[in-house]
Amino acid sequence: MRTDLPRRLALLVGHNTTLRLRDPGHLISYLVMPMVLMLVFSPLYRAALPRGGEAQAVIGMLVMFSVLSLSVVGTALLTERTWRTWNRMRVTPVSVVEMLIGKALPVFVLLVVQQTILIVFGAQVVDMPVAGSFALILSAVCVWSFALLAIGVALAGVVRSHGELAAVCDVGALTVSALGGALTPIAMMPAWAQAVAPASPGYWAVTMLKAAVAGEADAVARAALVLVAVGAVAGVLACIRIGRGLKELQG
Repeated sequence: MRTDLPRRLALLVGHNTTLRLRDPGHLISYLVMPMVLMLVFSPLYRAALPRGGEAQAVIGMLVMFSVLSLSVVGTALLTERTWRTWNRMRVTPVSVVEMLIGKALPVFVLLVVQQTILIVFGAQVVDMPVAGSFALILSAVCVWSFALLAIGVALAGVVRSHGELAAVCDVGALTVSALGGALTPIAMMPAWAQAVAPASPGYWAVTMLKAAVAGEADAVARAALVLVAVGAVAGVLACIRIGRGLKELQG
């Protein structure tokens, strides 16, 4: 059985990669829209923030639309329930962890590519200064993508329909982004918002990605530890929830 593990994972990843590539609409829109908003809002941020305005425009839009991508992550799992194929997969030798990896890995790669393109666009078109190394920025992008994937999978194990998932993702994305400083720098937010901001994963994502672009490795490491912990907890909860079966969630 263990010797079949690489083959099973390869089949699952290949199958789910095909599914994602056949329906790229959401990821394309979450790539184009932040580019447009970066161009529109960068003069405003540059005027309000003589130092760091470009980074605020680029990283803020990147974080907001990457959180919106939670719907893509959740849909990858929720579709199996809509097609009534999840329980069929559960009677195969494939474990819950293998199924989650097969579903999540293609979306993880797409999220990393999406965010990397947005950072390159911000540097080349919006003139965001980049002092950090490629390895530091890529590691920060990977950590944030991991946290998003884990949260998205956990949500997919709780919600009952695509409409419910969309509502949770949309409201949650705006809340997480706003409180995290993606739309307005933390220093300009009301006192109560500054106090609760660290409770938002978006806060640590904005902090980590800004630090990565600025080349501040210590700040990247501190924020990354928080996001890895958030992702680990969400991932464990997702495995427990899905491992119990999803029949009770149908109907």
